[in-house]
Amino acid sequence: MNPQAIKVACSNCNLRELCMPVGLSDQDLNRLDDLVAVRRKVKRGDTLFTNGEKFTSLYAIRTGFFKTCLATEDGRDQVTGFQMAGEIIGLDGIVNDQHSCDAVALEDAEVCVMPFDRIEEISREVMALQHHVHKIMSREIVREHGVMLLLGSMRAEERLAAFLLNLVQRLHARGFSQSELVLRMTREEIGSYLGLKLETVSRTFSKFAEEGIVEVKQRHVRILDSEGLQRLVNNPNNHCH
Repeated sequence: MNPQAIKVACSNCNLRELCMPVGLSDQDLNRLDDLVAVRRKVKRGDTLFTNGEKFTSLYAIRTGFFKTCLATEDGRDQVTGFQMAGEIIGLDGIVNDQHSCDAVALEDAEVCVMPFDRIEEISREVMALQHHVHKIMSREIVREHGVMLLLGSMRAEERLAAFLLNLVQRLHARGFSQSELVLRMTREEIGSYLGLKLETVSRTFSKFAEEGIVEVKQRHVRILDSEGLQRLVNNPNNHCH
């Protein structure tokens, strides 16, 4: 593992309510231990699951960073999301019992595997857990939905500003810096996710740098003026209705 990799402690993980729910008896906790016994390493560039693959488990990302993507009809790769340590990946499989996207590791990663039928089985018996399962799912859905809403009517600068703020916010929640981040994804992947051309992404980064909002050195980004980014995102005059 490179020391730069994002690693998250169990206490900072979105699945911690499943692994360590409050108020469970020792017996219940032992059953949960069985559930999270499996950890899986995924090498950079490898897939954790692919579109159409049978859905069996949810994964808590322990270290590393993923992107989820879909091949479009014309053979392009459409990035549908980025997931970092402490977040859950695999919820897309619940609906049709099969995954609806590919999950690719953007750096060497390790995930905790939570077989879904076991989660369901235990949560039927342990009521406290059922509530947690629902809470976790809705939280991830809200997070994804929040990002999609941002992109609806935004210009390039606003999209990139919203993207950077969202990333920093998520990293900060995991105990990382509020102003510095290493982008695990390429400019092209960011463009695919934000619906922007590669050159637009690069141009917008340069514009932010010229305006003193961010400092960019390859994949290292330092946010110098987070209020400036916030203003870009919140400015009502920017939106075309």
